[in-house]
Amino acid sequence: MQRVLIAIIVGLLLLIGALALAPDSFNMDGDQIAQLVKYGMIAALIGSGVLASQRNLGQAVRSLAIWSLIALALVTVYLYRNDAQDVASRLTAGLIPGRASTFTDAQGFNTVVLYKASNGHFQAEVSINGKNVPMMVDTGASMIALTYEDAERAGLDMAGLSFTSPVMTANGRAMMAPVTIPSLSIGGIERTNIRAGVAERGRMAESLLGMSFLQTLSAFSFEGDELKLRD
Repeated sequence: MQRVLIAIIVGLLLLIGALALAPDSFNMDGDQIAQLVKYGMIAALIGSGVLASQRNLGQAVRSLAIWSLIALALVTVYLYRNDAQDVASRLTAGLIPGRASTFTDAQGFNTVVLYKASNGHFQAEVSINGKNVPMMVDTGASMIALTYEDAERAGLDMAGLSFTSPVMTANGRAMMAPVTIPSLSIGGIERTNIRAGVAERGRMAESLLGMSFLQTLSAFSFEGDELKLRD
């Protein structure tokens, strides 16, 4: 009986320690507190089982210490699961150019980070009407410019295009057709009914993420090999 009580006390101490480790422990919601209580009870039950199965007190204490550390690790992982997701997202974005890393900054703004590709440009995987379209970020472009092929893949109304606006591209002069993109998102930033243009077939090498999107952001900044887009 004494061993069971010791195990319960240790489990409660683990729970208190986990709360102390959490910076926002006093702002936790009901679900988080319930989870911590559950983990504390599990630790107590495991500890009591370990103690009851051990004849040697020293061995029992060592086993209990091991299980206590495991329980504490589980609680810590739960408490910092969002931070771990942010780190994983940033690592993935750094390894795969164009993959956006999304996080909430200290001011509470939704922020997307893009990393410079090997060609020196910032590439982005943009979702247009639910279809992934690779684009290059271009602050010199007054609007989003889609290649004919990308616009077609995104499901825009190609039959209604009217190529009336002349523009200069890397392949020379081309004509653009004004369109409105119903839905566009990059990372956690979403926009609807955004102005864009579609180039004639074969006249652009890649689509450009221009100012008609960038100017809808509260801020964007270049910091070394990072481009930060703040919603």
